[in-house]
Amino acid sequence: MNQDPVLFHRLDGVGEPVLLLNGIAMTTPSWEVFVAPLTVDHQLVRCDFRGQLLTPGPPPDDVGEHAEDLARLLDHLELDSVHVAGTSFGGVVGALFAARHPDRVRSLVCIASADGFDEQMASEVARWREACLQSLEGPDRGHLSDVLEPVAYSPAYLESHREERVERRRQIAALPDAWFEGLIGLLDTAHSFSARREIAGIRCPVLVVAAELDAFVPLERARAMAERIPGARFRVVEGAGHAVVVERPELIAELILEFLATDSHE
Repeated sequence: MNQDPVLFHRLDGVGEPVLLLNGIAMTTPSWEVFVAPLTVDHQLVRCDFRGQLLTPGPPPDDVGEHAEDLARLLDHLELDSVHVAGTSFGGVVGALFAARHPDRVRSLVCIASADGFDEQMASEVARWREACLQSLEGPDRGHLSDVLEPVAYSPAYLESHREERVERRRQIAALPDAWFEGLIGLLDTAHSFSARREIAGIRCPVLVVAAELDAFVPLERARAMAERIPGARFRVVEGAGHAVVVERPELIAELILEFLATDSHE
């Protein structure tokens, strides 16, 4: 585990490097369930964006600056290029990174991501922001969890993982003020951002993975993202919600590994 002036990061395994990019409310340890299968033959690079828990300081005003942070991180790690897999916000940043630094991205997997926000998504983000403020200022710091869960998870997952949800709510309530403040900053910069024009210039192999029951990124928005990227493949995970990396971690890891193994990366 390592912390440097650019981004907090962690390395696991040996082999071709795979950079995992967090969703907007995630942090580096959120990927722990993915480590075992991905590190058998790959070096796994995880990091927190500016504004997330383990990288100090506020997020940048321009979402595109996250892509430049990734370039600096690769320089620091002396990695010329990596495979990239990101979920939700991380998928958008990964797409920007691939468009702006094509020589540094060998392949890209975007999970539960869209190429920009529509009015419905922006309204939902505003609701999350208000929940962050209420959690900070009110007596119940777990309020944000109550607002996020019905949007993040499928109904079946919510019903079958009640004990895990209670523990996750407790963990969120215990997070420091800086986490809530950083999330507010990320939400403020992300909600009006669009990558539609830039992603059309991506030239590496791309897989876009959508969740069938995603209540935040509508299925048609994820499909539209795939259609805008030349040659991108599209896959739908049935029965899963927006937090598909939490609901179906084994399947997502399998999809990533299958994609990395295809002949198109040679």
